Amino acid sequence: MQRQGKGGSIDAAVRFRVVGVLLLLAHLLFVAWVTLRPLDVPWVSAPNLQPMAGIRADLALSPVEAAHRIGEKLLLLAPLGVLLPLVGGRLHASPLVSLARTVAVGALLSLGIELLQTGVPGQVVDVDSLLLNTLGVALAHLAVVPAVRARLRRRPLRLLRARPRDEGSQGSTPTIPRVGIAP
Repeated sequence: MQRQGKGGSIDAAVRFRVVGVLLLLAHLLFVAWVTLRPLDVPWVSAPNLQPMAGIRADLALSPVEAAHRIGEKLLLLAPLGVLLPLVGGRLHASPLVSLARTVAVGALLSLGIELLQTGVPGQVVDVDSLLLNTLGVALAHLAVVPAVRARLRRRPLRLLRARPRDEGSQGSTPTIPRVGIAP
């Protein structure tokens, strides 16, 4: 979604980024509402600071309940795997660098959420949430972004093509005929 030519392509790239920023902000507000609101519970379990302990405990439950708990943590930040590259707007980016950048931002956001939960009544810090949230961002990025970028590079969207010029604007640059000088 970098500049693809002249005229309307810049407008389309800006529109994609603006839509990406709005969707990103809406998703982050939803995540903040889900993870940082106080819960009225009679008791709170101890924080889980041992990696994979919560996942093992979830897997010891019924398969449906385990899939629900693990899937919930995987899907919470997964849209960031697509929205962050959309906001970045790079059409020609290294897949590995893009993945690393997106996963790093997803991990930092997940860490920030876990740290903020320490001060919220009823919310408990869980290192497995950090791991699964980050894995969800990586999986969403790998599943969507490389294929979409490749498709956009092969066949630009109609929005990215140059628009016809208005009649009131200047036309093409005039050419000057060669002037022959006789010896």
